[in-house]
Amino acid sequence: MFNQRTKIKELLTQQPEGQEVTVMGWVRTFRNNQFVALNDGSTNTNLQVVLPLGEFDEATLKRITTSAALKVTGTVIPSQGRGQQLEVKATALDILGDSDAEKYPLQPKKHSLEFLREIAHLRFRTNTFGSVFRIRHSLAFAIHTFFNERGFLYLHTPVITASDAEGAGEMFRVTTLPFDGTPRNDDGSVNFKEDFFGRATNLTVSGQLEGELGATAFGEIYTFGPTFRAENSNTTRHLAEFWMIEPEMAFYDLEDNMNLAEAFIKYIIGYVMTHNREDVEFLAARLAEEEKSLPADKRSEIGLIEKLEFVLNNDFQRITYTEAIDILLQSPAYKKKKFQYEVKWGIDMQSEHERYLVEKHFKKPVIVTNYPAAIKSFYMRLNDDGKTVAAMDILAPGIGEIVGGSQREERLDVLTARMQEMGVPADELWWYLDTRRFGTVPHAGFGLGFERMVQFVTGMGNIRDVIAFPRTPKSAEF
Repeated sequence: MFNQRTKIKELLTQQPEGQEVTVMGWVRTFRNNQFVALNDGSTNTNLQVVLPLGEFDEATLKRITTSAALKVTGTVIPSQGRGQQLEVKATALDILGDSDAEKYPLQPKKHSLEFLREIAHLRFRTNTFGSVFRIRHSLAFAIHTFFNERGFLYLHTPVITASDAEGAGEMFRVTTLPFDGTPRNDDGSVNFKEDFFGRATNLTVSGQLEGELGATAFGEIYTFGPTFRAENSNTTRHLAEFWMIEPEMAFYDLEDNMNLAEAFIKYIIGYVMTHNREDVEFLAARLAEEEKSLPADKRSEIGLIEKLEFVLNNDFQRITYTEAIDILLQSPAYKKKKFQYEVKWGIDMQSEHERYLVEKHFKKPVIVTNYPAAIKSFYMRLNDDGKTVAAMDILAPGIGEIVGGSQREERLDVLTARMQEMGVPADELWWYLDTRRFGTVPHAGFGLGFERMVQFVTGMGNIRDVIAFPRTPKSAEF
């Protein structure tokens, strides 16, 4: 069997001195025609492979270049050098793949994140992105574990949909109609009856509405899949394609929803802190070094690990939207006109407002509830005051909104009135309204943007650096 190998992380953890092992990986550095730093992606820590002088021919040694792929069999021995406790003394060496060192873009030096985005197909091989994507994997695994342990059903909602769950209209059209000679109706509009699905369809912006159908049968479900927004936004916080986690729960009210969301966030952060401590520590050191070049007022008040532990060890602050606006109006930042956007009751709070509440005022995650109905979606439950809805957003330091959710409107008459008021066609969502006609119950749910969560846990400043192949305006490489 070819692949009887020991992963480097496992080898360094177990330290099986004197044992014969086979390791495989890519060359990070090769020095003195004798010492190979080998990495297989299981950890940022390289394994030193020692090639005894005179035991390997010159032609083979010349092929050991940066990023060449090797298969090495040898004996585990105590290391004579600093920085590692063991190394492998090679007895056999196969070069599985050559690498032209002069053309290879990743040289053994520090590269900017901007440059690495241009070679996203290779950036996984750096320590920074090795840590980021191992953490991303652990977060995804923890999400499934969290919900599975609580009896939730994992529901796969459609990627292609005919509904706009958010009512935003910023959707990618899915069609098989030709660009030239598109069939038209008498009034000049596109005749979608000739299209594959017989109607206009789009890539989904949310699996929530379909998720509610599952929740009103199974009790508790969650979705975890890609979503799409055709929003022409070139910021460090937005992507055209991103992943969302959306649980929906029958027999839940707003408080139940907040309790679940807080427990969920703490669970997945705790999982990473336990299982990816080495990667978190690497990224924390990287972030601290990066911030040294920033002006004092732009630096984080606490380090990455301290921030994550603070979230784990403190209850989230809970305030109403009205209380949040009052805090902003009384803030030194507002009085000194430091906010770019206006502050008044009824606004959709901007990132600067959210971050002020979290980072300056409360200095911990904040859950804001009971937003004005006019700025929220039609499906959120109308409160008794007739002005606000039972919505909740969780705001995190460094990012702003990380979770958005609400108790859903279960009353058919109130829901249809809201849909009419907001111009949402009830006839197209007849299937959604059926859940209110046949055994309606109080229910709630929320959505968490996975990439923003990965950003928060890794400390990466740009959302394009926490997804493998970012899709942004004018960019669909790789």
